[in-house]
Amino acid sequence: MRYPKRTGRTSVPGRKVHLAAAAMLLLVTTVAACGDGKDDGAKASAPKAPATIPELTKDPLTLSFIWFDWPPAQALETFANAEYKKERPNATIKVNTVPNANWHDAMFTQFAARKTDFDIAILDSQHIGEAVTNGNILDLTDFVKNNIEVTAYNPYLLAAYGQFPQAETGKRDENASLYGLPLLGDTWTMIYRKDLIGDKPPQTWDQMISAAEKCQADNPGVSGLAFHQANGSDAAAVTYNTVNGVYGGNLWDAKNRKIDGVLNDAAGQEAMDVLVNKMKPLTAKGSGNWFIDEVNAAVAQGKACIAFNWIAASGGLLDPKQSTLGTTREQILDKLGFATLPSQKTNLVPLGGMGMHVSAYSAAANQAEALNFMKWFERADVQKKWAAAGGVPSRTDALQSPEFLNAGPFNKVYADSVPRMRDMWNVPEYARLVDIENTNVNAALNGAKKPKDALDDIAKEQQSVLDSSNRKGGGGL
Repeated sequence: MRYPKRTGRTSVPGRKVHLAAAAMLLLVTTVAACGDGKDDGAKASAPKAPATIPELTKDPLTLSFIWFDWPPAQALETFANAEYKKERPNATIKVNTVPNANWHDAMFTQFAARKTDFDIAILDSQHIGEAVTNGNILDLTDFVKNNIEVTAYNPYLLAAYGQFPQAETGKRDENASLYGLPLLGDTWTMIYRKDLIGDKPPQTWDQMISAAEKCQADNPGVSGLAFHQANGSDAAAVTYNTVNGVYGGNLWDAKNRKIDGVLNDAAGQEAMDVLVNKMKPLTAKGSGNWFIDEVNAAVAQGKACIAFNWIAASGGLLDPKQSTLGTTREQILDKLGFATLPSQKTNLVPLGGMGMHVSAYSAAANQAEALNFMKWFERADVQKKWAAAGGVPSRTDALQSPEFLNAGPFNKVYADSVPRMRDMWNVPEYARLVDIENTNVNAALNGAKKPKDALDDIAKEQQSVLDSSNRKGGGGL
């Protein structure tokens, strides 16, 4: 999942390079060759991290992350400097941020130059394949076996945020390699006006559309729905994929790398029809390029009956300074409800969130520190503290803890949604595939293309991308 540009902090270009080296880690990262992107899908060239953490430097060290600019980035930096420093007082955590639109390129441009000003890349789940096949991040398989309690996680979350090639949704191949560990989980929540449609949320997608239609008719100036439609990041694509899933569609046949004839089958066409002809008319005028911030603004200003947004981006809705729905958190919660997505033919929901991955080009001392940080971060006690600080953990014990469930009204929504998640295509061609889908879904939502034509164009263009890559197999669904 990718997120929109936000105002606020900017990227910090560069950091002091620490030359204190752990010999073993330096060896494993310098002998590995980097790929050129022309792999067959089965050969990964990522260098291996050691099974045990090398000796850590006692010198002052800055451990740098790269993410996009949004509240969880600031929360991570604050949390890590408050908690990690208790164990490593010489280490400072810096979360460098860039606008969302530049997030992928900010990382992969540096990867291509084989020199990074960050130690830990926070990658979307769909970025992993590109990074692995080009040798940009460390293979953490042996490290994970020795240092991480893998049975404490839902297997799919470990697969989604670290495994390549990806497993089928809900499954993890224990023999596959891991290249990352969970940082922040996420999915969509349905946000609904309890004072307008009632305390009980709609249980099916069709019921949701009917409730939104009635609410819009009964409340002039309030739109029935608010959701992501923008042609940027993965906004419009995730919206279509979500509707596709609940109406029984499939994004592709991963085993045979088949999209044309699968995405645009009868179920896929029904989903596109529902999105464009039933949901779009219930949105506000001028919402054709809305993403997270615009949806949140519509909810906070009382301009939407029902909305969909990522949980990790929904905290501001409870801030009275940003809302017209009440002067206190309690007053806002009297009007807003948060629920899992309605089901229809299936109960699938989109997987969001992202993991931590160690740059293959980081200095040896920083790589060692990165491994130590990841081991620390994934501990049960730390994950519960992260949950209390506003993070979305992936350990099952943390997800079920009072620290998480009581930290926000949407946290139980996430915990209940984990078994229902479906991700996109976790392949190195992801960036091209999502751009094709965004462009065409956005065109259909804005009337520039007929729904059927848009879906057929997506299927044909995406199939061409897969066919031209000459890879075998796939994954992520």
